[in-house]
Amino acid sequence: MDLSVVIVNYNVKVFLEQCLLSVREAVKGLDAEVFVVDNASVDGSVEMLKQKFPGITLIANKENVGFSKANNQAIRLSKGRYVLLLNPDTLVEEDTFRKVVHFMDEHPEAGGLGVKMVDGKGNFLPESKRGLPTPMVAFYKIFGLSKLFPKSKIFSKYHLGYLNKDEIHEVEILSGAFMLMRKEALDKVGLLDESFFMYGEDIDLSYRILQGGYKNYYYPETRIIHYKGESTKKSSVNYVFVFYKAMIIFAKKHFSDKNARFFSFLINMAIYLRATLAIIRRFFDKIMHPLVDALLLTGGLILIKNYWEQSYLLSHGSYYPDTLLFVAFPVYVLIWLLSIFFSGGYDRPIQLLKLYRGVFAGTFIILVGYALLPENLRFSRAIIIFGTLWALVALSLERLLFHYFGLKRFRIGEKRNQRFAVIGDEKEVERVSSLLKNMRMQPTFTGHIAVSASRKYDSAIGSLESIQDLLRIYAIDEVIFCSEDVPANMIIDNMSKLSGMDVEMKIAPPQS
Repeated sequence: MDLSVVIVNYNVKVFLEQCLLSVREAVKGLDAEVFVVDNASVDGSVEMLKQKFPGITLIANKENVGFSKANNQAIRLSKGRYVLLLNPDTLVEEDTFRKVVHFMDEHPEAGGLGVKMVDGKGNFLPESKRGLPTPMVAFYKIFGLSKLFPKSKIFSKYHLGYLNKDEIHEVEILSGAFMLMRKEALDKVGLLDESFFMYGEDIDLSYRILQGGYKNYYYPETRIIHYKGESTKKSSVNYVFVFYKAMIIFAKKHFSDKNARFFSFLINMAIYLRATLAIIRRFFDKIMHPLVDALLLTGGLILIKNYWEQSYLLSHGSYYPDTLLFVAFPVYVLIWLLSIFFSGGYDRPIQLLKLYRGVFAGTFIILVGYALLPENLRFSRAIIIFGTLWALVALSLERLLFHYFGLKRFRIGEKRNQRFAVIGDEKEVERVSSLLKNMRMQPTFTGHIAVSASRKYDSAIGSLESIQDLLRIYAIDEVIFCSEDVPANMIIDNMSKLSGMDVEMKIAPPQS
C-alpha cells in the first residue's frame, strides 16, 4: 500500500468534512487508506463520518487522549509505505498525494516531508518550514529579533526566513498539520512521544527522524490550505501555556542539562510575558474608547469653565474654586461615561442614538444630584448645560472621525448586510445562495461567478478569470467557493491571488 492518511479530530466537524472531501479526490490513483481518530467530539463528528464517509477507518475514542496518542492508535494499524499526519482543518490539492509520494520514492534518504501551507485568506504560513528551536533560536523568536530581521541567517532560523519559500529545501522541523513520513523511518525511530499531549510532538519526531540518519524536506510544489488552529485558538493565553510547556518537555528530552535549564528559563519568561501582554491588551481594548471620551469631556469642561470665568464671572468679581475642577468635573465625567455605557453607547456597531440617550440620562442624573447639594457646592448649572452640548457634539464628531478613517470597531450604524460572490456552476451556486437566505443572513447582494468563461451562465456576473475586477466593481465582502465545481488547486490559486484584498473567503462542500 502506498499511503496511510491519519487525521485526528476534536470538535471541528465542518472542517473535517471539507478535509475528507479533498482527501477523497487526492487518493485517486493511489493504493491508500484513511484513518480518522475522533477524540470524544460532542459536535456530531462521529455521526457525520458514519453517514458521509463509510469507507474510512474510524477510531472513536471515549475520551480526549491527546494528539500524540490518537495518531499512534492509527499508525499502529496502518499498512502504507508512507504515513501522513494531516490536520482536520486543512484542504489538499487533487494531486498533492501523488506528488509527495513520487518525491519520496525518488529520494530514499528522505524520512519526512512537509508542504507549502497557506491560510484561509491565501497568505503563506511561515511554519511550513522550520528550524530546530535551540535556546538561541527560541531567544531570537521570543524577543522579536526574528521579526525584525526576517531574512537573517542568524535571527530567522525558527521559520527559516532566509530560504526561498518556492524552492525545495532540506529542513529540520516539519509541521504536524501535514507531516508525511516514511514508515520504515518510523519503525526505526519510534512513533510520536505520548508525553506531549498537544503541540511539540511534531518537533520531537522531526528531530528524531534526523537523528535516525534521514533527511526532512520542505516541498513547495504542492500546497494545502491550513485554517490554523480552529480547534485550539492560537491567540489564547491557554495556547501559550500549553505550547511553551511542550517546548520545555522537548528541551529536557534532547538538550544538555545546562541548555535545558536556559531554554526553560526563556520559555517561562515568554509564558508570563505573553500572558501579561494579553491581559494588558484586553484591558486597553475595553477602556480605550471610554478613556478617549473622558479626555474629551474633561478638556471641554475646562474650556467652558475658563471661558465662563473670563467673560462673565470675573466681571462680577467671582471665580470658581478648585473643588469644581478636581471633584465636580471628574464626577460629571464618570456619570456621563457610565450612562453612555449602560445605554449601549459603547456597543458595536456604534449607534449615535444610544450615545445621545446616555448623555441626556447622565445630564439628568447630574442635575438631580446638583439640586440636592448644599449651596456652597452648587457651582454652575450653565457649565452642566454647556457641558452636555459639548458632549453631544465632541463625542459624535470623534465617532464620525473614527468611522471615516475605516476603523472597524468604531463603525457607525446597524450591522451592514454582507455582499457575497458565489463561485461555481449554476446548480451549486443556486443551492449555496438559498442556504444564505435560509440562514437569515439576508445578503444585500449575491453575485454568481462562473468557474470559467466557457461555463458561464446567464445569471453570472462574470467568470473566475476576472475575479479581482468583479470583487472591486461589486464591492464584495465575502467569497464562497463551491468545492463541487472548483478544484482545490484552483481555490488555493485564487485565495493566494486575493490575499491582499479585504474580503472573507469560505469554501462550501457539496451536499452540506
